[in-house]
Amino acid sequence: MQKLKSKESNDIRQHAVEIVRKLKREGFEAYFVGGCVRDFIRNVTPDDYDIVTSAHPEQVMAIFPRTVAVGAKFGVVAVIVESHPYEVATFRSDDAYIDGRRPSGVHFSTSRKDVFRRDFTVNGLLMNPETEEIIDHVHGLDDMEKKILRTIGDPDQRFNEDYLRMLRAIRFAANLNYEIDPATYDAIAKHAAKIKQISAERLQEELVKILTRTGTRRGFELMGKTKLLREIMPEVDQLQGVLQPPIFHPEGDVWQHTLMMLDQLPRNGKLANNRQLAWAALLYDVGKAVTRTEDEKGVHFYGHVRAGEEIAAAIMQRLRFSRNDQEAIIDLIHYHMVFMNVTKMRPARLKRFLRMPDFDLHLELHRLDCQASHNMLDNYEFCQNQLQRLEKEDLHPPRLLTGDDLMALGFAPGKVMGEILRALEDTQLEGTITNRQEAEKFVRSKWNK
Repeated sequence: MQKLKSKESNDIRQHAVEIVRKLKREGFEAYFVGGCVRDFIRNVTPDDYDIVTSAHPEQVMAIFPRTVAVGAKFGVVAVIVESHPYEVATFRSDDAYIDGRRPSGVHFSTSRKDVFRRDFTVNGLLMNPETEEIIDHVHGLDDMEKKILRTIGDPDQRFNEDYLRMLRAIRFAANLNYEIDPATYDAIAKHAAKIKQISAERLQEELVKILTRTGTRRGFELMGKTKLLREIMPEVDQLQGVLQPPIFHPEGDVWQHTLMMLDQLPRNGKLANNRQLAWAALLYDVGKAVTRTEDEKGVHFYGHVRAGEEIAAAIMQRLRFSRNDQEAIIDLIHYHMVFMNVTKMRPARLKRFLRMPDFDLHLELHRLDCQASHNMLDNYEFCQNQLQRLEKEDLHPPRLLTGDDLMALGFAPGKVMGEILRALEDTQLEGTITNRQEAEKFVRSKWNK
C-alpha cells in the first residue's frame, strides 16, 4: 500500500477534524475512532479517518453538502470532501448476529455502547481531535502499552459475530508486532473452520493486507498455527514438512523456504508492497507438495512448476482474483526456474527473456528465492549487469524488413511471413544481421516464395 504524501496526509486530517467540529457546532457528539486513533498513539500517520457521532444518518446528510448513504441501515454515511470519502457512523449497539457477518438489527445508542460492540481493544479507542484527548472504555491503552491484541469482551462472541475477525486478528498482530491474548488465540483455533463461510472477496482483501504490509512472515506463521491457513488455502498449508535436498535448500522444508521469502518482500522502492510479487512468493513453490518423489539419487520435484501453476490458478479463482492479477502471478510462477540457465542462453533468447513484461518482478522473485536458500546471486547479478549494459535498441531492435517489404519480395501474407519476421529479429538479437541488405539476402537464402 502506498503511503500518502505529507501534504495530502495533513489535508485529509484537517478535513476530518473539520467534520468533527461541524458536527459539534450542530450540537452532536463526535470523535475519531479505531485505527486512526491507534496510529496516532503509535506516532504513525493514518491513511484514513473514521468518525463516530451521536447524529443520525439523516442528520449527517442534512449538515454536509456532499454525502453518500453507504450503509444508512447500519448508521454509516460517507461525507465527501474534495473527492475524499470520510466514513461517519452513528453510535450504535447491535442485535444478534445470525450469519457470521452482520447484525440482524441495530439501535442507535451512546459512544460507550458503540465501543463495546467493536472487535479489539486497540481499535476501541475514541479521540477528541481538537484536544487530542483519548477516551478509553476498554483498556485499549494498557493493551497497546503491553503490545497485546485482545477482543473486546468474550472472544467466542466477537468471532461468532463476524468470522472474518479471526483473520483480522492475525493481520493486526502481524502488522503491529503484537502478541495475541491467549483466550483470543484459543478462540481463533477453536472457530477456525468457520472462516470458510466468509465471502471470497473479503478473504482476499484481508490476505492482501497481510501480504503487503509489515509482518507478513509472522502473519502466515500464525495462520498456520491457528489452522486458519488449512481452512483458507490447504494447498499452502501442505507445504509444511515437505523436505528438500539440503545441498540446495539448507534452510529446511518448502514451508520454511516460503516463509523466508515472505520475510524479505521489499517494503521500500519501486516494488514495495507489490501484491503480485507477494502472491507469487507465496504460491510459486505450491506444486512441490504434490510432486515430491525420492529415490536412490535423492529428492525430486519433477513437474512442480506446471503443477504449481494449476494449483495457484485454482486458489486465485476460488478467491476471485482479477484476470490481470491471475495472469501476472501465473507468469511469475511459470518462468521462475528459467533463471538457472540465463548464463548459457544464446543472445537472442536471453534478450527476449530480459525484455519480458514485468521483468523487474521476475528478477525480484528470483532474488527472494536465492536469498531464502543458498544465497547465491550469480544469475541475479548477471541479469542486472546485462540490463545495465544493453541499450533499448539492443532488446527491441527496429525491424529491418516489414510485412510490406516481404510482400514486395513475393511472399504472401500468412504463417510463413510471421516465421520470417521472428527469424529476422532473432538474427538481429544475435547480432549476425545489422542492415536491410543482409536481411533481404538472409530471407532469399532461407525461404522460397
